[in-house]
Amino acid sequence: MQTQTTSHRQRKTRWHIAIFLAPAVLVYSTFMIFPLFGTLQLSLYTTFEQQTSFVGFGNFKTLFGDPRWSGAFWNALVNNVWFFIIHMLVLRGFYRSAIFVPTVMSFVIVGFAWKLILSPLWGIAPDMLDAVGLKFLFAPYLGKEEYALTTLALISVWQYVGIPMMLIYAALLSIPQEVIEAGEVDGVTGMSAFWKIKLPLILPAIGIISILTFVGNFNAFDLIYAAQGALAGPNYATDILGTFLYRTFFGFQMQLGDPNMGAAVAMIMFLIILTGVCIYLFGIQMRMTRYQL
Repeated sequence: MQTQTTSHRQRKTRWHIAIFLAPAVLVYSTFMIFPLFGTLQLSLYTTFEQQTSFVGFGNFKTLFGDPRWSGAFWNALVNNVWFFIIHMLVLRGFYRSAIFVPTVMSFVIVGFAWKLILSPLWGIAPDMLDAVGLKFLFAPYLGKEEYALTTLALISVWQYVGIPMMLIYAALLSIPQEVIEAGEVDGVTGMSAFWKIKLPLILPAIGIISILTFVGNFNAFDLIYAAQGALAGPNYATDILGTFLYRTFFGFQMQLGDPNMGAAVAMIMFLIILTGVCIYLFGIQMRMTRYQL
């Protein structure tokens, strides 16, 4: 009798969990899982003269091998990698002095505001630099191919640095004071305490920040589009996978949209993000878990 009662309670608990998870699973499946499989299916077909036919991995071969597509794709991918590297370098060095306010601002406001600030005609950047005797440093950063992508990456860092700052600050506050005091007793103080005690303890938070930044950067689109438009000028110097996907799928100006090739680009973006997340989960997170245990 007691065994039957215990089994009944276990079944009730499982139904309880399923009921609470059902809304989240339903929403996630509707807006993430089903569209993902739809995109995969779309990337395996091509449309010619209103006739749709199955081509398998033909769209991906075209994307990688056809000169009409491969040049733009690899340019966007390399730019995306540099966009991510800038974020990681700056976030690592200046998170303590950052402010949280830009994080809650609209990307449209941020894009247009900085476009106006850096304008050589009516922007305030030349006057501000002139006021401190550094006007020689000013250049039309958003108008030069060699500066535009780095400038937009720094603007993006300025906008989103608040969230990493909060996570790292919370991780630092969660370090038990007894651990710090034990280190001081052993003579570990100052920067030595940071490198030997604090940094190892906040590595999980830094790992989460890194993977969130990676996923966000390889999904980026809004800031580039708001500041430089769909063509990601000048001369595609700020073109990343998000803007390349937009032009490929929807078309822009003289370029006709191709939903099948756009779906192929989207699947490549998904695979890149999935690979990065898997490397973090199985290559880094598991090692940190073993280290903590």
